[in-house]
Amino acid sequence: MEFQNTLMETLGIETVELTKDKVVLSMPVSPTVHQPMGYLHGGASVVLAESAASIGSFLNVDPSEKQVFGIEINANHVRSMREGTLFATATPIHIGRMTMVWEIQMRNEQDQLISTSRCTIGVVDQSK
Repeated sequence: MEFQNTLMETLGIETVELTKDKVVLSMPVSPTVHQPMGYLHGGASVVLAESAASIGSFLNVDPSEKQVFGIEINANHVRSMREGTLFATATPIHIGRMTMVWEIQMRNEQDQLISTSRCTIGVVDQSK
């Protein structure tokens, strides 16, 4: 999987663990991903969450036949962050032929919950 020249590269997102049943990504929290008041921007957390769910979904399809796209995501931000590393752990709730649903928990280096998301992924036929 190539992340060069993508939003993931722009935000410094890196892979920690990639399996069909669990995806862990990390993202540095610095002014690059802050909102104007100097805290982690909720949108950056959502990018991290959807990236983890999308990668997990991709690992569960045959990419020569299917492609995956995020179709819905929600997020609850429960704690703020100014610096450090944010880790997203995505696990599947449902792996279907046409949709997948993933739960994503984002925690800081002290294992404190920062944000939690649920993401629905659509599975479509690969364009020829």
